[in-house]
Amino acid sequence: MTSGTPQVREIPLTGGTSGPYGITTGPDGALWLTFVHSGRIGRLTTDGALTTYALDPADCQPMIITPGPDQALWFTRAHDHRIGRITTGGTVDTYAPPDGSGPYGITAGPDGALWFTQMHTDRIGRIGLDGTVTQFGLPVEKAFPSMISTGPDGALWFTLNQANAVGRMTIEGEVTVHPLPTPAAGPVGIASDGEALWFVEIMAGQVGRISVDGVVEEFPLPDRAARPHAIAAVAAGDCWFTEWGANRIGHLTADGRIEEFDLPSPSSEPHGLALGPDGALWTALETGAVARWETTT
Repeated sequence: MTSGTPQVREIPLTGGTSGPYGITTGPDGALWLTFVHSGRIGRLTTDGALTTYALDPADCQPMIITPGPDQALWFTRAHDHRIGRITTGGTVDTYAPPDGSGPYGITAGPDGALWFTQMHTDRIGRIGLDGTVTQFGLPVEKAFPSMISTGPDGALWFTLNQANAVGRMTIEGEVTVHPLPTPAAGPVGIASDGEALWFVEIMAGQVGRISVDGVVEEFPLPDRAARPHAIAAVAAGDCWFTEWGANRIGHLTADGRIEEFDLPSPSSEPHGLALGPDGALWTALETGAVARWETTT
């Protein structure tokens, strides 16, 4: 995927109070979304057909969703402190970690399990496909671990939003914390491009890159108040990210250029984004829609 002005199409999904939030591509060639305010999981085909599945309770706040190694989708439920699993046919199961941990980010790990952040307890959790949960403590307090991604080195990488750092954890639970150069940057989204990890700093208005040996580079956005939230790496050095506070998506090219593109509707609150099965970029808009970006390839 290379630089170019993307063609955007906004697709209304539900009422404005439903809150599309997380989005990912499923193993069935569809997009899967969380609806944070209405407690539903959605399946969206690339031609815009939506099916939703209700969760119990409706205020469980599903947040981030990711494909698992078992051909199902796994997601976090921040309000009732659970991990959810949904098959491509719509069958839902839930699993409860031992305490009120506030799970948020989740990713498929290199070991055949799912790994998730626990915002409230300064831990990283591991859940096996049988529902067994193991928790690993972090060496920092009130760090607010947020998003998590499997890195190219076979470790788990995650943002520590309130500790101003990026963390690395081996599958055995060994932790390394890498402080960020910019104070109070507030890192949130993180993604691997196959060579390094890319993350966004919501408070500093920057995109960051961290190598597997912990070297950090930061790229200031033209609008430092844009509040970047989620990031997706589509190739080495080629990243797209949402600008939640500026109603835009941004693109960081492999040669270090930053491009920004406005969303069609004002104040649409872009959150998650994912490369779709059709090669387009899809963005979840909390006001009740998705945006599909046809980028040049």
